[in-house]
Amino acid sequence: MSDNKQDQKTETPEGERTITVVAQPADTNPSGDIFGGWILAQMDVAGGVAASRCAQGRTVTIGVKEMEFHRPVRVGDLVSCYTQVLKVGRTSMSIKIETWTTNHYNPTPLQKVTEGVFTYVAIDENRKPRPVNQ
Repeated sequence: MSDNKQDQKTETPEGERTITVVAQPADTNPSGDIFGGWILAQMDVAGGVAASRCAQGRTVTIGVKEMEFHRPVRVGDLVSCYTQVLKVGRTSMSIKIETWTTNHYNPTPLQKVTEGVFTYVAIDENRKPRPVNQ
């Protein structure tokens, strides 16, 4: 039987590192950990970058599913979002996003803190769905 913590120590990020930011004190919840909504926003930024690259143009977020938080993020952690295009439809894309951290001041091994699948739609200049340029 495997121990989940042990599995996470040997795991490595999937996809391309798309953004990296430092978690700041202003991003905390009342308990002093980084607010989950802030992490979700960083993931959406990273997913939007990956989707816009895939679509070769503007995209919008239309859904988030399979979201899972594994561990807290602390002030000062270096937060990196890795993206991987899972599926491309006629106008939409499903992007898997993993969030990994390391201590900014005293580098530690990467730890997966969050993952989810986001869906984006390519849009035209009138904000209407358009085919994804593949």
